[in-house]
Amino acid sequence: MIAVTRLNGSRFAVNPDLIERVQENPDTTLVMVGGATYVVRESLPQIIALIADFRALVIAAAQSLTAGDLPQPSVLRAAPSPTPLRPTEH
Repeated sequence: MIAVTRLNGSRFAVNPDLIERVQENPDTTLVMVGGATYVVRESLPQIIALIADFRALVIAAAQSLTAGDLPQPSVLRAAPSPTPLRPTEH
């Protein structure tokens, strides 16, 4: 999530993966995938920097994980044997 500021000064967080486009004319507007729009105080370059920083943080966190950090399944089940299409003759 990135934190941005509405024109009235209130802050809120938005998922940068759901931002379809950012336009600046003259106010900066975030247009979301679902069609919602948010007018914010941050400039276009600031929004781009916030998104880049967020993505860098996600990549850094993913790279810091080791195989030991990943959740392990508690039960491993064998795949069921396939049912033959034709009965076998004995």
